[in-house]
Amino acid sequence: MSIYTEEGVQRHLGVRKGQVGRYVILPGDPKRCAKIAEYLDQAEFIADNREFVTYTGYLDGEMVSVTSTGIGGPSASIAIEELTRAGADTFIRMGTCGGVDLDVQGGDIVIASGAIRMEGTSREYAPIEFPAVADFELVQALAQAAAEANKRYHVGVVQCKDSFYGQYEPHTKPVSLELESKWEAWKRLGCLASEMESAALFVAARYLKVRCGSVFLTAGNQERVLAGLPNPQTQDMAEVIGVTVNAIRKLIRAEKGEAEVEAL
Repeated sequence: MSIYTEEGVQRHLGVRKGQVGRYVILPGDPKRCAKIAEYLDQAEFIADNREFVTYTGYLDGEMVSVTSTGIGGPSASIAIEELTRAGADTFIRMGTCGGVDLDVQGGDIVIASGAIRMEGTSREYAPIEFPAVADFELVQALAQAAAEANKRYHVGVVQCKDSFYGQYEPHTKPVSLELESKWEAWKRLGCLASEMESAALFVAARYLKVRCGSVFLTAGNQERVLAGLPNPQTQDMAEVIGVTVNAIRKLIRAEKGEAEVEAL
């Protein structure tokens, strides 16, 4: 069976080579794609299938795309596989997270340097002993962009899971003892936040030999509530979109500069 619906068209995303840039922003929510595309020059709608919506435009003359991945590792891994086949090689996952460390407040930006593989997708790429680590250059670019935006930000390890309600209502689940004991371990280890895609994306990216990073808006922090601390909450993605776009712009300019030096 062919993995393509027709010649050269990716089965799930509906894109082909030449329609996406080497740089891709990966939001989860398809509804965010059009908003992110407004930050690009000459942005055009490319495809819409299932949870995958794609736009392509330009930053500093370089083609950049936006593709939604839906929720969780399975669909995120499909997106990075098919986008890589279509010619992309640099990915930034952008979305929301829930704070875990008490210092992480709603509205803060979290940049993942690595991810806890408490999900299933990455296990179909690598043994559990293999770490889920972000690309160092992307982490640097995101941290610099957040600092320049004067945003409170944190760089560190995030936790990835498959069950949203396993995090927020662990006591209701038959495996509550396991969920709660591991959550306590993540807290003691200084885990910054919890989300659902980075582990799968980081491990898949290593296998595909492409670059991947993640940046998140902290929507709130359930641990701050339990500790009796203020828990500001937000879903305003504008600033984290701006940080993501500026990080990609930094990468483009740095890599163009390197190419010019090599040409001399």
